[in-house]
Amino acid sequence: MISAATGAMALLMIGLAEEHGLQYLLVATILTGVLQILAGAFKLPVLMRFVSRSVITGFVNALAILIFMAQLPELTNVPWTVYAMVAAGLGLIYGFPLLTRAVPSPLVAIVVLTVVALALNLDIRTVSDMGQLPDSLPAFLLPQVPLSLDMLWIVLPVSATLAVVGLLESMLAVVLLSALFFARKVGRVLHIGSVSANEGRQRDYVVTGQVFFASADSFIAGFDFTEAVERVNIDVSRAHFWDLSAIGALDKVVIKFRREGTEVELIGMNEASATLVDRLGVHDKPDAITRLTGH
Repeated sequence: MISAATGAMALLMIGLAEEHGLQYLLVATILTGVLQILAGAFKLPVLMRFVSRSVITGFVNALAILIFMAQLPELTNVPWTVYAMVAAGLGLIYGFPLLTRAVPSPLVAIVVLTVVALALNLDIRTVSDMGQLPDSLPAFLLPQVPLSLDMLWIVLPVSATLAVVGLLESMLAVVLLSALFFARKVGRVLHIGSVSANEGRQRDYVVTGQVFFASADSFIAGFDFTEAVERVNIDVSRAHFWDLSAIGALDKVVIKFRREGTEVELIGMNEASATLVDRLGVHDKPDAITRLTGH
């Protein structure tokens, strides 16, 4: 997470640092912090509720690629003992949970491999080989730049871009961590029950729970699209739709039934969910199928 976020921000800083020097970069960094504070004061992070699961998946994949690329130099032109330790570490990370999950397996791998490396005095590069860490606090300095509008117009575009990238990475990381800790728990709460009515010509579904990016697939899987019925009623009075993934899942369910010639009615949707459906949903639009499939 650190190397990926640092890499993304560093790409935006290179041009300013090369053309105007580190003093302007310091001003841009300070202005970036001010812009992020203002974004928090104006509650801009609430817009993250509209981020879909596909965006979060892309964000995580990009982080994985950047982290891998940042670590790749540490695995080239090194002694064979490094590869042996990497293999042992992967074995511990994925094998130790088979014995117990009381202790995190990555922590076990770090402790065990550190002890082995020190005990056997293995020829492995360590953090100390990368450079000496500072042993004192940095000196407080003010940027030596002219306080003028010209200077502001130089750093403002860079600062604004840095602020946006930083906020997006932070908010997406928060969404990702929230998903890791709560998605399974909340996803299990989602329940879809159904009963047959009107002599088998109608199916009534009752949705209970939270529908969002982590439970969208479970929501779709709760419906039987192969059953030959004339009408389907979906009671969502005890459910809530939170984000774009949830609305997309609802669109898919409604349109799949209508493709089979089944009449679909949504019952009891709360005001917040209805507002989101009205803004983002397509199942009630004239070209619903085209807009959903992109054809």
